[in-house]
Amino acid sequence: MSHTITKTYKNLKAAHRQWRHAGRCAYVHGENWRIDISFTARELDEQHFVFDFGALRPLRQQIEDLFDHTLLIDSDDPQRSFFEEMHAKGMADVRFMPSAGAEGISEMVFSMANDFIREATNQRVWCSKVTVYEDSKNCATYEPSI
Repeated sequence: MSHTITKTYKNLKAAHRQWRHAGRCAYVHGENWRIDISFTARELDEQHFVFDFGALRPLRQQIEDLFDHTLLIDSDDPQRSFFEEMHAKGMADVRFMPSAGAEGISEMVFSMANDFIREATNQRVWCSKVTVYEDSKNCATYEPSI
């Protein structure tokens, strides 16, 4: 038996580019991201919580730093040097990551959230899944295999 809670972060304004896409997603375009992070525990803490939502503030800050008016670019984007130059000139707050699509972002946020919660709870709680919404119609979920 286990208990699961979910924390939602929404209205995260960041642009990205899917350089491998054959269509319009190859262009830099903005999204209004939403992220749902689920945390699971077999045992509740002394407050009868999986985890106190208020204690997630450091994780929220990490997520906001990643998504607050930033430009998310694949680390292997063939135009990387151009985006690095834009960042250096103060034209964009660029964040490079393995994959700047919803699937890649969900996996990256999962890793961040899992590292945070495992350390904060002495391994009692783990991240069980992350769903990333590009908009109100499209999302991707990362959920590790057990």
